[in-house]
Order: sequence, then structure tokens, then C-alpha cells
Amino acid sequence: MATVATGNTNNTNNTAVAKRKPVFIKVDQLKPGTSGHTLTVKVVSSKTVKATNNNKPGRSTMLLSRPLHPTRIAECLVGDETATIVFTARNDQVDMMTPGATVILRNARIDMFKGSMRLAVDKWGRVEVTEPATFEVKEDNNLSLVEYELVNVVEE
Repeated sequence: MATVATGNTNNTNNTAVAKRKPVFIKVDQLKPGTSGHTLTVKVVSSKTVKATNNNKPGRSTMLLSRPLHPTRIAECLVGDETATIVFTARNDQVDMMTPGATVILRNARIDMFKGSMRLAVDKWGRVEVTEPATFEVKEDNNLSLVEYELVNVVEE
């Protein structure tokens, strides 16, 4: 027996998927373990904590699956009119995080480092420099100074 394809496939659907409008939140609304945040923040300070060159002697470039490029990491204090938090900038993000700049962080997530919150944007997110904001950063409420502890609750 032969089967006949009907030609009505779902792959030919030409309707565009509607994108969600971003919901901008304030820094004081960030909670541990959350992601998908969109924020407008000002950069208060930026400090490079790691700049590595992956060309170590004795390493064969033939064995590596990805190209060699230097890794740069900077810890930047960013904030808005409600609070501040440490943002971990990686590679190209480091160049955008100059003190005084206003940036939009899209699809940001909260990472926990030694019990404190750090804001980060991975490869699915975006860091955009935008026009200067009018708000004054509230530097006396640093959310990264709050230490969290994971507590396991056992139900009996």
C-alpha cells in the first residue's frame, strides 16, 4: 500500500509571532534565583576583576573546539532610584559599562555568589547603552551586601 502526503503541513504557516512588550522593573524588586528581568540602570563604578589570555604555553590550539579569545570580567555597581546591585559584565559588555553611563539590561538574571546577589546578562540577553537617565542612583541600598542562606525545610 502506498501512502499519499496531503500537502497541508504546519511548516508553511506565515503568521508572525507577536513579541511581548518588556516590563521594566526597579532594582529593589530583584529576588534571588529569578531571571528574565529588564532594567534601566546607571553605572556607578566598574572594576576589572579578571582579564585572561587563553594562549597558555603548552596548550595545543588543535584540541580546542572554540576559538581562542581573551576573557574579561568586570564587577560594576549599577543602580536606579530604588537601590544598587553588583552587575557582572563579561567580554564585550565590559566596554559598555563606563561609570556614568545609562544602560538597559534585557533578559537579566540573578546569580548567587558567596551568598549574595549578582546581576548578569548571558548570551540570550542584551546590554544596550541608552540616553542618560534623569534619576539619581540610591547608593545607600546595595542589594549585593545582603547575605542569603539556603535553608532546607523538611516536612514531617
